[in-house]
Amino acid sequence: MSQNPTPRVSEILAGVAAVRRKHVAVSDVLEAFGDRAFGALMFVFAAPLALPMPPGVSAILGAPLLFISAQWMVGRKTLWLPRIVTERTMTRSDFAAMLEKVTPFLSWLESHLRRRLSVLYGRVFDRITGLMCLVLAIIVFLPIPFGNMLPSFALAVFGLGLAERDGVAALVGWSASALSVMILAVLSNALIQAFVTFFRVLLNTF
Repeated sequence: MSQNPTPRVSEILAGVAAVRRKHVAVSDVLEAFGDRAFGALMFVFAAPLALPMPPGVSAILGAPLLFISAQWMVGRKTLWLPRIVTERTMTRSDFAAMLEKVTPFLSWLESHLRRRLSVLYGRVFDRITGLMCLVLAIIVFLPIPFGNMLPSFALAVFGLGLAERDGVAALVGWSASALSVMILAVLSNALIQAFVTFFRVLLNTF
């Protein structure tokens, strides 16, 4: 007898959204994914930030990413989130609306995902990837206008790749991470130069 295939992340999220209740809590999503919670919740929190979002949303969704990536880095087997995060809720209609936004992106990714190059999610690589994700989560948490979209994309791909055990997704995540760090370095240098120029002009004025 053939075993039932492992449900996709999109199928589990759709199941959560279909539950007849007024609100959906983070704990509901955590319970729904079980031992796949690390990757799945990283995707859930990061994917909306890969799209244009109102100011302040990165601080709300970015905080759980810090907890998830830090625990991934240290090699925890079971994801722990503080009660202030797990008890956070949104209305079922808002959850469904968010899911509707990310579903095209998620469906496209899932159509290309399959279990391969799983060594990239082994013990050693998990520590290194977790560290990179922690760096990206810190970048996402910072109030940089449109500066968190590419890091969020990288986190979302890392997370989905972990949930599906697809090493190619890890490679895509690493590529997006490298590009994110390079762009941030360029922006930081440009900001520093702008401040230096501003103060020089200001000093020369007096």
